Amino acid sequence: MGMPRPRNERQSLEEERDVELPAQLAKYRRDLDATPPGDTRRREFIEWQIRFAEKRLANVCARLATLNEEAK
Repeated sequence: MGMPRPRNERQSLEEERDVELPAQLAKYRRDLDATPPGDTRRREFIEWQIRFAEKRLANVCARLATLNEEAK
């Protein structure tokens, strides 16, 4: 049985920020390290994945900050 799903938006975003996105970024960085320098197309795609995940992480952090402000 897997872990129970978060009950609300804050918990979901915190899980994405603390668990899911760091794991994705670590995998993408390992993939990039394992890709030969001559495989430009693959390296560019992995670099795009990293940028996309970093952007998502920034968006999640911004949304959590907004939720924190709203809770005050």
